[in-house]
Amino acid sequence: MMSGIRLVVAFMLLLGLAACGGGGGDSSTGSSSSAATVTTPALTNFTTVTVDNGPAALSQAGDGYLADNIAYVSVTLCIPGTTTCQTIDHVQLDTGSVGLRILNSALNSQMQAALPQETDTNSNPVGECYTFVDGYVFGSVRRADFQIGGETVDDMPLQLVGGSGQFATVPSECSSGGGANLHTITDLGANGILGIGVTATDCGSYCTIAGGYSAAIYYDCPAAGCDAIIARAAATSAPFQQLPNPVAAMSVDNNGTILTLPTAPSGGEASMTGTLYFGIGTQTNNKLGSATVLTTTTSSSAAGAGFLSAVYGGRTLRDSFIDSGSNAYYFVDNSIPECSSADATGFYCPTSPLALDPRTTGQNDTSADAAFTLQNAQTLFATNDAVLPGVGANPDAFSDLTPYQSSFDFGLPFFFGRSVYTAIEGRTAGGATGPYVAY
Repeated sequence: MMSGIRLVVAFMLLLGLAACGGGGGDSSTGSSSSAATVTTPALTNFTTVTVDNGPAALSQAGDGYLADNIAYVSVTLCIPGTTTCQTIDHVQLDTGSVGLRILNSALNSQMQAALPQETDTNSNPVGECYTFVDGYVFGSVRRADFQIGGETVDDMPLQLVGGSGQFATVPSECSSGGGANLHTITDLGANGILGIGVTATDCGSYCTIAGGYSAAIYYDCPAAGCDAIIARAAATSAPFQQLPNPVAAMSVDNNGTILTLPTAPSGGEASMTGTLYFGIGTQTNNKLGSATVLTTTTSSSAAGAGFLSAVYGGRTLRDSFIDSGSNAYYFVDNSIPECSSADATGFYCPTSPLALDPRTTGQNDTSADAAFTLQNAQTLFATNDAVLPGVGANPDAFSDLTPYQSSFDFGLPFFFGRSVYTAIEGRTAGGATGPYVAY
């Protein structure tokens, strides 16, 4: 499973869909003098999304870090079956990964100690390694009652990134994959990651056989350390074993999401607020409407789920993807000058705004326009704004990203001014079956 590219850029660098929850009204019949009042329950299948400079702890980390082009939500975790809870703010919203991952350091000491460990057939705690394009996270698998907006999932597994004891040492199979150990707030630019991509669990059939491997690896973790790779069943209801897509595990509104963000001014802005809707075609506020459906590759594909094609510069890039977890457009175009500043290495700095015209095509051979205006990244970074439209970068400039020369990564700037639908594999969503993206 692909994930977004998370680049937290240092200091000096780095609502479209208005939804109504129905309504009430009076109705009368015949000549009756009385009227019956019909009240439609208010819809709760949504939550607020914020793009800003990141959690307070990020700017207090001592390195002057600021986040940019990262979409955040808040989630609430409770000790299962209790009212002992903690709300975690500034969790990155990522349509390119699956599962909830929270920094151990973002939890208070009570929650760190009390959230139950997921255990295996040997009654040992379970650990997980999950890889992203630019690195990996490792930590324990815990369980919590999960809430976001008006949606809940009871006793849901999540990953606590980092930790002590056997979880302080990363297994060699995990770290040998390359990239950085993304275990601190300056690594992530967030208190965690909420992965709501196109698959129902984070590992699927790859992890149902001991020793199996995909983007996720589950470990048996006795006190001596995490070593053996173990099998974990793929399920989206209790009893869970793999981390589920939290949306897929909801009792309703569980076939996908819609991320709606307003248009950003070309010069950037300090912050913006949008909405994440749960479900597609399940309520009056989440209809598919006239959005163009682009089916993606499935879990059975050699490349994994979530890919579509993009045509750009006369090339067809078959491993492309739309991903709110990436903070820019990432694509190769050696005709566009890169920035001269060391703080903006690898980013594009056209001498004037540059109109580009990529086009996306789904596995269903349906195409959609994805044109945008590329801005000078160095100029935008100097504003210290969190919302930077039209920022692009060349993956050739980043050692972790060179395998993605055949990709066009439509990151968070693509979402500005759009409603982007992400449908979960095998589930009917608005009359079409996932996995798909639509806009």
